[in-house]
Amino acid sequence: MILEALEREGVEYIFGYPGGANLPIYQHLREHPRLKHILVRHEQGAAHMADGYARACGRPGVVFATSGPGALNLVTGLCTAYMDSVPMVAITGQVNSTQVGRDAFQESDVIGATSSVTKHSYLVTSIDQLPRVIHEAFHIATTGRPGPVLVDICKDVQMAEADRVTPERLEIPGYKLNGHVDLDHARRAAKALAGAERPVILAGHGVLLSHAEPQLQELAETAAAPVGTTLLGIGAFPVKHPLSLHMTGFMGTGWCLKAVQNADVLMMVGMRVDDRVTAKLSEFAPNVKTFIHVDIDGSEMGKNVRPHIELVADAKQALAAMQPHVGALNQNRGRWLAQIDAWREEHPLRYKHSNGQLQPQDVLIDMYRRARSEAIVVADVGQNQIWAALWWNYDRPGLFINSGGAGTMGYALPAAIGAKFGRPDVPVWCVAGEGGFVMTAQELSVAVEHQLDVKVVLLNNFSLGMVRQFQDDFYGGVRSQVDLKHMPDFVKLSEAYGLPARRVERFEDIGPAFDAAERTKGPFLIDFRIDPEANVYPIVPLGKSLNEFWESPENA
Repeated sequence: MILEALEREGVEYIFGYPGGANLPIYQHLREHPRLKHILVRHEQGAAHMADGYARACGRPGVVFATSGPGALNLVTGLCTAYMDSVPMVAITGQVNSTQVGRDAFQESDVIGATSSVTKHSYLVTSIDQLPRVIHEAFHIATTGRPGPVLVDICKDVQMAEADRVTPERLEIPGYKLNGHVDLDHARRAAKALAGAERPVILAGHGVLLSHAEPQLQELAETAAAPVGTTLLGIGAFPVKHPLSLHMTGFMGTGWCLKAVQNADVLMMVGMRVDDRVTAKLSEFAPNVKTFIHVDIDGSEMGKNVRPHIELVADAKQALAAMQPHVGALNQNRGRWLAQIDAWREEHPLRYKHSNGQLQPQDVLIDMYRRARSEAIVVADVGQNQIWAALWWNYDRPGLFINSGGAGTMGYALPAAIGAKFGRPDVPVWCVAGEGGFVMTAQELSVAVEHQLDVKVVLLNNFSLGMVRQFQDDFYGGVRSQVDLKHMPDFVKLSEAYGLPARRVERFEDIGPAFDAAERTKGPFLIDFRIDPEANVYPIVPLGKSLNEFWESPENA
């Protein structure tokens, strides 16, 4: 019944790991060849693969795990998906219903442990609840603001016999979806945006989730309003567009931060407006007279910044509703755009091109040139993530994947594998630091087993780079527990797993290494030994406002 319910939901891949409490499900997998099971090497890897799969193809990712430690190993992946609004359904085994709460072998309160990192969860103790619960789980995971849903199924339920029942309709009391746009609020928002002298639009992940990129660009062009994106919103607006401000937030571009801090109308679309965007909240966008917040989740309204105009709606519908009401532009708008161009010239993205060390930007510029706005790039967390985001040059959405809200190290490799399963037709590049990579490196086995064409770009500086930079810049230069010199030889490690690899230490070897990777069918790893002192700039010092961003410590 469980597997048939998954087939009805259109599931193609299951990322999972068997154990005592879910063996009855695995017993019948071979009877359902349409369900392709991917045996991971760790349950956290399964959750990240399902996450990357969902982000790449838009369909919900599915995870299987057994009870106790198996289910608990999913928590980090569930949190990652929950923070970034990724649809996922996790099906875990549980001890017999008569043993729940009695400390049986491999029992854990999975519902309690995951309640804060799931959109909803179920403990199934009766066969009568199946398969309705699974149908509801997929509906909840994929509608409204997407998110992970956990279904914990007792082992005796898995072994029970009953007549098959197909749910005919959904009845979920209390789960209400907002399917309309308040047209009065939309008109007010459009009027405020059009009447501004210094408007700015900030776009988040919600724009990508609702596929509202065309509506965003049309509205921005009509209103001549510049657009910045959050880290998770990268791809929502073309970076090379004349109105692009690139990335906002405490590691955003200097000209974007200047624009935000000097705007008189700020519209935030599909985003949480969290601390990484605002930095010092009390000094965020101090010149704004009208805050407009568009988000499908009403609980985000006023959570951090109290908007003057709220639009609780899907981003695509809200932007489309605003478009007809964006009237004649303010005559001073040209002055505002000219000022932004001046800031762009004053605060460009820059890096030191040569000091005898390989620079991460050299690597990423060559990688993006080869990707040609077609490949999916999955970044890990830390300096590698921000470098990959800032030097992004794509003009199409949905191609940059990373863990934004949770900031989960070890995310990139399994998520890239999941993305490749979801989009086998496009190249997939995995960008990671050596610190995050070793946390889930065991999933190289999955890439080799299935001969997935995933290219791993390791930006190796032999340290926890972001932590080291924070210690250097903000903690008096006291470096504590950031040294990662005792790491494996990644070329030998890759070969042990069965995939080819190269080590690169010189600028002139970047191109040949990428050539070798592109010629190779299947996974390939390149260990780039980058400058160990390379830092991420711009950056806003901890506790400071966006106005106080550094382009280097010298300009503090």
